Amino acid sequence: MRKILITGGSGFIGKHLVPKLKEVGFEVFPVDSSWGDVSNPSTWVKFPKVDVVIHLAGKSFVPASWSDPSTFIKCNLLGTIEALNYCKANNASLIFMSSYLYGNPLHLPINEEDTVNALNPYALSKQLAEEACRFYCKSFSLDISIIRPFNVYGIGQPKDFLIPSLISQIKNSNIITVKDLEPKRDYVYIDDLITAIISSVNTINGYKIFNIGSGESYSVAELIQTLQKIAGTNLSIESLNERRKDEIMNTVADISKAKSELNWQPKITLYQGLSTLIEYYS
Repeated sequence: MRKILITGGSGFIGKHLVPKLKEVGFEVFPVDSSWGDVSNPSTWVKFPKVDVVIHLAGKSFVPASWSDPSTFIKCNLLGTIEALNYCKANNASLIFMSSYLYGNPLHLPINEEDTVNALNPYALSKQLAEEACRFYCKSFSLDISIIRPFNVYGIGQPKDFLIPSLISQIKNSNIITVKDLEPKRDYVYIDDLITAIISSVNTINGYKIFNIGSGESYSVAELIQTLQKIAGTNLSIESLNERRKDEIMNTVADISKAKSELNWQPKITLYQGLSTLIEYYS
């Protein structure tokens, strides 16, 4: 039985991933911040020897990265380097949870070979971590798969993120208030991301990067329209017309590489995913 260490095992993705890996027959060791800071080498000596590390631990809320970029870079870059050092010492493979890194794309859909362009400190921390992964693969022959999820959503996502915030307003307010109705994103449901990660565990070899998304994009306005249709509401919508610094106006993932090499494709439509959330939070 292959053994898997999951950092960030109690986080949004980790809580969904751990039971699914056990279900398909892996021996899983989830760890979280109670074990220590992943950017500290002394934390990693506490972990058992495994075959694969799935490195989820890190800071991920983009707005907070602007006010505290050094903490994001320390956690996301140095934490990944310590994960790489662990893999090197234990002859383990690594699956690294990266992020959308393409900035404002020159074309849609976006494939893995397109230029990366970090537009916020969070994205910078992930880009630097990817470079560390590439270096360790080349220099120490580690097998590493990089997952670049687009906009993940699902049960248990922190309430500061867009979709949980919209659902909360629909349930508890008389009006829906957002900063900007126009930006479009490629949303992928958490269950589809989990199946992609598990496929990566089973196929990891060399250094590879995979976009994980739906291949479609929806604006904030379209999200609200769909959520209200599901919830049976017709609340007024107020846009503050506040656009974030270097706002990305549209993203669509080219997922052909994941389809061909991971034998993966998303199964849950946006309507199905949002319906599941509305039912769960009701």
